[in-house]
Amino acid sequence: MLREERFKKILNEVALHNRVLMTDLAANLDVSVDTIRRDIKELDALGSLKKVHGGAISVAFSSLSPSRNKIYALPEKTAIAQKATSLLKNDAVIFIDGGTSCLELARQIPAHLSLTVFTISLSVALELQNKPKIQTIVVGGNLSRETNICLGSAVVRQMKDIRVDLGFIGTGYVDPHAGLTEFDYEIVELKKALLGSFKKVALLCISEKLHSNHRYTTCSINEIDFMVTELHPDDGLLKSFKTMGVQIV
Repeated sequence: MLREERFKKILNEVALHNRVLMTDLAANLDVSVDTIRRDIKELDALGSLKKVHGGAISVAFSSLSPSRNKIYALPEKTAIAQKATSLLKNDAVIFIDGGTSCLELARQIPAHLSLTVFTISLSVALELQNKPKIQTIVVGGNLSRETNICLGSAVVRQMKDIRVDLGFIGTGYVDPHAGLTEFDYEIVELKKALLGSFKKVALLCISEKLHSNHRYTTCSINEIDFMVTELHPDDGLLKSFKTMGVQIV
């Protein structure tokens, strides 16, 4: 595979999943980990992604306030966010996860809505500061230098005392049978704790992530109440999710 083609595929995977492992990229592209390591180092030097231990993350995901022209699949994520706002009710208490789809939701919340919003994302919190009718509460913990998201046991402890009407979350991978999965066990444990604090759960997910899975399971599809994608609810890609009882928005 030519170097330029590898670069394109690496950047697409990083942009789609926000963060990827070198070992996964090497397996998917059928090259050595050393080759992927060199590629990531070059792409980091070009400012196309950010090299981290064991892999890479997208520039938009690692930025505290990412420029919208650097967000992957922005039209699709904007459509998802706009559809997700239909689930919001005035005076509700909600949670918004980290990630670029959730950040777009924060941007798209109508100015007239009065909400209390819990979040572990500094990017989401900063965006919500522009909306005077929203009370924003950051659930604090160990702040990731890579993603500006609070992680760790402190977040888990705080979320045990919180009960929100609706939690909006993202995922790296989703499949009707495997459920929501990630490659990072710490993220999975955190999301499991978050799910226990939600009366209802809404998954924000672009269609490119559908029917994909990874190592660690966050939850089964049956634990998701709403799935919001950019697709029409009757799209064939969503049929298997609907048969599992998920309401498609």
